[in-house]
Amino acid sequence: MKQEILLIGGGGHCKSVIDVIEQENKYAIAGVVDKRELIGTNVLGYKVIACDDDLPNIFKKYKYAIVTIGQIGSNVLRVKLFNKLKEIGYTLPVIVSPLAYVSKYSSLDEGTVVMHNALVNVDVKIGKNCIINTKALIEHNSIIEDNCHISTAAVINGGVTVKENTFFGSNATSKEYIEINNFVKAGNLVK
Repeated sequence: MKQEILLIGGGGHCKSVIDVIEQENKYAIAGVVDKRELIGTNVLGYKVIACDDDLPNIFKKYKYAIVTIGQIGSNVLRVKLFNKLKEIGYTLPVIVSPLAYVSKYSSLDEGTVVMHNALVNVDVKIGKNCIINTKALIEHNSIIEDNCHISTAAVINGGVTVKENTFFGSNATSKEYIEINNFVKAGNLVK
């Protein structure tokens, strides 16, 4: 029997993660946790069953959760929710699309989601609570620290360190062996 998992946040990113979880077929989605006024509504057929304040109570029934709030302007809410879930005792698994490629010589830490057609090459270390979005490419020997979002079709070249809490925009490309910190706009070339 599959473990049941809660999705924390019911917006657009949640819908994408639902698709990945369904494709991966490792977890059964128990429901969505969102704002109190959204309880009873649904996201792609999954009910919003609780709000953030209910997380300690529903831990009695559900042990697995994943943060499904995106990260564009700021990751403050993602980080706050991740820390709250850890404090309560939830297990935050790594979710990887079966359409992605993650080298067996790389490591992903808890709460990280790797979306469809992403490629994580050899000897890459990805921290906690990261989004490796659709078609992102992370090349060899790179380090993606905690709470980062590597956006759609972004390219992180070999030996790059992406510092904690960084947003790396869609179609942005990095030069190899550099350090990236904070916010990179879509389409930028980072040297």
